[in-house]
Amino acid sequence: MKKSWFILTSIIISLLVMLFSGSLQIMRNLRAHAPLDEFKAHMDERIPALMKLYGIPGCNIALVKDNEVVWTEGYGYADVSNRRALTVDTPMSVQSITKSVTAWGVMRLWEKGLIDVDAPVSQYLKSWQFPLTDYRIEKITVRQLLSHTAGMPLGDFTNIYSPGEAMPSNRDVMSGEAVLMREPGTGFSYSNTGYNLLEILIEDVTGQSFSDYIRREVLLPLGMESAVFDIDKAVTPYPPTGYNLKGEPVPVYLYPSKASGGLFATAHDIARFAASGMQENPVLSIESINRMYKPESYKIGIYGLVFEAYGFGHYIEKLPNGMVSVSHGGQGNGIMTHMQAVPETGDAIVILTNSQRSWPFIAYVLSNWAQWRGFPSVGMGRIIWGHYGFCFVIGMLVSASLLVILSLVSTFYQQKRAGFRLLRVSAASILLGILIWCACQEYLFITSVFPILSVWLGGAAFVFSIVLLLSVVLPQWPRKYEE
Repeated sequence: MKKSWFILTSIIISLLVMLFSGSLQIMRNLRAHAPLDEFKAHMDERIPALMKLYGIPGCNIALVKDNEVVWTEGYGYADVSNRRALTVDTPMSVQSITKSVTAWGVMRLWEKGLIDVDAPVSQYLKSWQFPLTDYRIEKITVRQLLSHTAGMPLGDFTNIYSPGEAMPSNRDVMSGEAVLMREPGTGFSYSNTGYNLLEILIEDVTGQSFSDYIRREVLLPLGMESAVFDIDKAVTPYPPTGYNLKGEPVPVYLYPSKASGGLFATAHDIARFAASGMQENPVLSIESINRMYKPESYKIGIYGLVFEAYGFGHYIEKLPNGMVSVSHGGQGNGIMTHMQAVPETGDAIVILTNSQRSWPFIAYVLSNWAQWRGFPSVGMGRIIWGHYGFCFVIGMLVSASLLVILSLVSTFYQQKRAGFRLLRVSAASILLGILIWCACQEYLFITSVFPILSVWLGGAAFVFSIVLLLSVVLPQWPRKYEE
């Protein structure tokens, strides 16, 4: 009886959480391969609703169909306080989508015969040396850097500067950060530092600055005319203000290193880039592009929950219909972006937002796009299922709290109250300890992926822990017996 009551109550509360969190109102059926105007009308309705739900100030979106950019649109604000609209012409920080662009630059060197991707990277470095390490730096290859298997650390992504502010050089930063954390070639470890080392490689091999080389050899030939690495305060339109997980404004900033996340571009620019990666183009051959899309690492840690593998500067996944999709996202303080393409069909989508609360938003937009283009699903759609799972866990915690409260006041449950006191105290203490630790963190992956439900989960866990403690310290409700 009690078990059935618990399960039923959990399901009911979960459905209520889904309803009030917007989960049951977001998914709408779309006709596969419906006319573009129909999908645009759908997006014009759904995107503002999702932005409101997740507190996202602005979003730029671009679509590629049959290898052509067919639609771009801007929604919301670049700066909420000044009510500055986010337009399609506004350059935005694309964060780690930059890695895909950097990979193109490296493969351009390979096509010209200037580098060998399997050669030790040290043979190309003329202006910089690795800091001391316990591992063999001579084993680091270009291939490993491109595929995050070189043993490099993540790097300090909080090292940011305002436009025009003096900042250290990439080489100075790398001298402090590029200390190997594992033997090269022994596993996947996502690394900004590894890509910033490729920045030095490009400069030492070409004799040009990284920015100039990428702009001349990749960006301009692909028609990405608005894409730049250097932003000053006189740029018009100025990039949008970012907004962090708390919704607080984050002014425009730059990284000392550019290759891992320093590109500013419009959604149209990135859409041109995605389209170029699905057809003949003036920069790379189809052979080189296919080489970038070939899986290099299958065991990619937490990213494996969404993607199948990582190639050169691209995540790779096999869709349920057997087609291969390539993608890359970006996340920085106040910014979140995503680019996804299906080369076999010539379809791609670009989503750029000025909010760090955008992961579920991006997942819903991608799922709608996949439905429209006739794909069964994409990996990022699993975030939606995670959303439903979170709702059920919240429902279970609330139901458990109600059950314990019932045990405090009902004679029906009195016999069970006396036992497991130590277990209840321990469980409550552990939960409270975890919650306190989470509250002290500047950033948590789970709050980034589930910005609304993580708060609700924390609240439900807090209530449950307090109720557990009360069940131990409060006196037993007096039992009543009938004469």
